[in-house]
Amino acid sequence: MNKTITIEVLRYRREQDKTPVWQAYEIPYKDDLSILEALNYIKDNLDSSLSYRWSCRMAVCGSCGMMINDTPKLACETFLRDYYPDNIRIEALKNFDIERDLVVDIEPFMEKFQKIQPYVINAMTGKKEKIKENAEIDHGNSGKTPAEIAAMSSKQTPAELVKFKQYTMCINCLLCYAACPQMGLNPKFLGPAALSMAQRYNKDTRDSGKAQRFEVMNEKEGVWPCTFVGYCSKVCPKSVDPAGAIQQAKLEGTMSMGFKGINILPLPKSVKDKVNKFNQFKQPEKTEA
Repeated sequence: MNKTITIEVLRYRREQDKTPVWQAYEIPYKDDLSILEALNYIKDNLDSSLSYRWSCRMAVCGSCGMMINDTPKLACETFLRDYYPDNIRIEALKNFDIERDLVVDIEPFMEKFQKIQPYVINAMTGKKEKIKENAEIDHGNSGKTPAEIAAMSSKQTPAELVKFKQYTMCINCLLCYAACPQMGLNPKFLGPAALSMAQRYNKDTRDSGKAQRFEVMNEKEGVWPCTFVGYCSKVCPKSVDPAGAIQQAKLEGTMSMGFKGINILPLPKSVKDKVNKFNQFKQPEKTEA
């Protein structure tokens, strides 16, 4: 007898559903069948009205993020064998408005993402006049003239790259937003992906827009609402560790503000040296056995 498995999908169609409703589908079971392939089977053979996003099928595009048995996951790298013989429940990512079925409205995220200016500033735009005012930010450029900084803006050592390479792995799958309890309480919070991407550019030695980003990151809805639960890092399929990036930004933001308006003396040089040493910490390289 051929094996089967039941998949329950939370459906929402504006034209007919006042509230989301569960709909069950029974499909053939295979050990190597992914959740995404199961959804494709349902759409091709059982219900063509089912809506969801997908593209690459290789955990690169980040399109197929959804809640699978109440956990944020990529459908393309989650398999039926992980749940068989139990039923599988699939719904749209939490903390987002549902457009239709498993498709969510990502426009609010895109607006937040744009606010942190996710690109190399100056080196890319050619606005060299801004380099001087940002040169005091610690990029290892202290003491250099604007012309010297401009000349070296496209050069980077492996040691400099490793400081932010982890954050470049983000695929904007938004699993971290669905996992973040603060997003459920405060939808205006910039969120894990946007803030970790801000750190990616802040730590890039070719960039001189750190001061501009910190103006956004240190606002009320910037890094400060984060309570460091860490679930965003746990569900990240690329091990970006957005929770860690946010805590780094909190520390750097506090120092960059210079404790303005709170009547605290500047940090002693010895403490600043320790913080800088911490920020320059290089993760050990992986070695093959």
